[in-house]
Amino acid sequence: MKAKLRSPSEQREADRARARRAALKALKKAKKAAEQTNVKLSDWEGEFLGSVEGRVERYGRAFRDPEKGAPTAALSMLQTQKLKEIVGKAKGKKSGFQRKSRFGQTI
Repeated sequence: MKAKLRSPSEQREADRARARRAALKALKKAKKAAEQTNVKLSDWEGEFLGSVEGRVERYGRAFRDPEKGAPTAALSMLQTQKLKEIVGKAKGKKSGFQRKSRFGQTI
């Protein structure tokens, strides 16, 4: 069975829909991870997850400025980074970047 060839606009819409589904799945996964581990998210983090989820559901993406992320992405680069930090917090991992000295020791 051959796959149906899509026009560029159909492919673009399919990519946007795929990114939207992935973003919603990641947001729900972050909330679920925090609930399962009984990690108390700050008010800001809870509001962030709720507002981003609402914008993705309503508009298909959570940012407007094209310089903040790819045209087919549902979350901006910074929103993606913050989401990863929230998931890390829920899993008990340290957040942020760690510098290493010349000998591999964390500073």
